[in-house]
Amino acid sequence: MARSLSQMMLKRFAAYPLALSSAITSRSIHQGEVRYSTSVPSDPDTHEDFRPTSKLESSGLSLENIVEQDVKENPVMIYMKGVPDLPRCGFSSLAVRVLKEYNAPISARNILEDPELKNAVKAFSHWPTFPQIFINGEFIGGSDIILNMHQSGELKEKLKTIVNNQGTEE
Repeated sequence: MARSLSQMMLKRFAAYPLALSSAITSRSIHQGEVRYSTSVPSDPDTHEDFRPTSKLESSGLSLENIVEQDVKENPVMIYMKGVPDLPRCGFSSLAVRVLKEYNAPISARNILEDPELKNAVKAFSHWPTFPQIFINGEFIGGSDIILNMHQSGELKEKLKTIVNNQGTEE
């Protein structure tokens, strides 16, 4: 009886950290008691001046131009499901982990927030799957290609100038 009670308690405590960990629901992130939303509230009482705006929508650029600008201006750009600190896909998570091994600055956009952005990225790269990684303006591929480049040493060479430039700027 004591053994089964201790096993039951162990199972209950083993599940406890999961209850406190991050949980993601449709366009919202919950961490403990804090809620972060990535969608615009539909509260009619909120004045237009105080509603959050999308930088993509208010920039005046087409999505194609935004993708082109992202790729040109960011040495390492990844279009992924989720964000680097909270990937929502195993392939996106793998790509971020590999890139973080080199301490390269990673810029990212979450394609789950905007289906039109997802389609614009696909059209830009002529590649159907995500994540999509661009280094120094060049389309590299997805997580499998990044992993192969990492294992062969090719990724280290490709990121060398980016990492060295980052060290001199600080």
